[in-house]
Amino acid sequence: MVNSAPNIEIVILAAGKGTRMYSNLPKVLHQIGGKPLLAHVIDCAKQLKASAIHVVYGHGGDTVPASFAGETINWVLQAQQLGTGHAVAQPMAHIEEASLVLVLYGDVPLIESATLQQLVSLAGTTKLALLTAFFDDPGAYGRIVRDTSDKVVRIVEKKDASPQELAIKEINTGFLAAPASLLRSWLAKLDNDNAQGEYYLTDVIAMAVADGVEVVTSQPGSLAEITGINNKSELADMERTYQNKQARKLMEQGVTLRDPARFDVRGNVTIGRDVTIDVNVILEGDVVIGDNVSIGPNTVINNSIIGDGSVVLANCVIEDAKIGRHCTVGPFARLRPETHLSDEAKVGNFVEIKKSEIGKGSKVNHLSYVGDSTLGQNVNIGAGTITCNYDGVNKHRTVIGDNAFIGSDTQLVAPVTVGEGATIGAGTTLVNDAPAGQLTLSRVKQKTIDGWQRPVKKKKD
Repeated sequence: MVNSAPNIEIVILAAGKGTRMYSNLPKVLHQIGGKPLLAHVIDCAKQLKASAIHVVYGHGGDTVPASFAGETINWVLQAQQLGTGHAVAQPMAHIEEASLVLVLYGDVPLIESATLQQLVSLAGTTKLALLTAFFDDPGAYGRIVRDTSDKVVRIVEKKDASPQELAIKEINTGFLAAPASLLRSWLAKLDNDNAQGEYYLTDVIAMAVADGVEVVTSQPGSLAEITGINNKSELADMERTYQNKQARKLMEQGVTLRDPARFDVRGNVTIGRDVTIDVNVILEGDVVIGDNVSIGPNTVINNSIIGDGSVVLANCVIEDAKIGRHCTVGPFARLRPETHLSDEAKVGNFVEIKKSEIGKGSKVNHLSYVGDSTLGQNVNIGAGTITCNYDGVNKHRTVIGDNAFIGSDTQLVAPVTVGEGATIGAGTTLVNDAPAGQLTLSRVKQKTIDGWQRPVKKKKD
């Protein structure tokens, strides 16, 4: 169960500038796994079934809210960044008195919903719950100060800590849950009499103790959950942590990854049984991979479906495409948006296909471009074939019937139709429809010029 409170309202702090990112992009909009840091936190928050999600933003202005235009979020501007306590106070006017408030952070993307559910369950309707962790070297984290009965009495920030307090290994992660009525009263009493001159959210802990409110603690499943991002180096480390986690999930489901350290998921992936994925493969957006599929190295697949038994060879780019069962793609092939390969189709090396349907058993094997086309079943496209689909203003369609054979180095000038069973001779430029079952070709008569000599460069003096 989530908790015993009437409802949860979540506050996500996302107003920081991210000075050490050295970027014009607000820190919370930098990405891991193909989506903004803040998006990971929002997605986690949704799993808690909160009655409201409030995001406190500041630096970057409307860039942050504009990036989440489709989300049901109460955006609260923190015009001046005066500390975490000041930030949490900003949305309190929008929060119901009987709610439980859960505080999250927009630059701490890997927090797990199970960890947060445990925290809010501990808080219930009367307690303040803190997420803490233990470090051999606590660094800049605030320390959890306990009394002789092991009860939490306050949190001290590093810059304000005594030598004895700096030796404490238990740290404050920043995540907390507390009843809104109590939190509101504590926030109103905060002052900035400290080394930073800021209003610390952590000061509410001592206030809770003074008011006789029990302070309880829990720990995350892993330290990665509570790790924040402050610079590009930490962003890269977090990316690899995230990707390793995705890789482990897929391998637990039976996927064979040749090297989990060289595999990236940047979206939502559904993968069947007995799938093998080689190194440096990137899966972006919504990707569905069927059973017994093999994906070669250095391949990018974006928003696409790959049917059972298909093989994608090395160095392919597949975007917004649908590949049927038992197809072969590549190596060095590019399938652009709205490409559909029917079962047993084959697309070979250095072939580009765009907005086209390739019929069952048809082959486009070498060095060809097929755009805005419909190919029937068992069509053979020879090397170097081009569908000339663009007249400079409009795109036009090429239609090729079943069992047609298109010779090498052919240009099909759309709009044009090739009938069933037709053969187009190599080197043809087809500008009119080709009848079914017939040979159609266009060639300049070959001739040999007697006595012709190749020009010779003159020697320099």
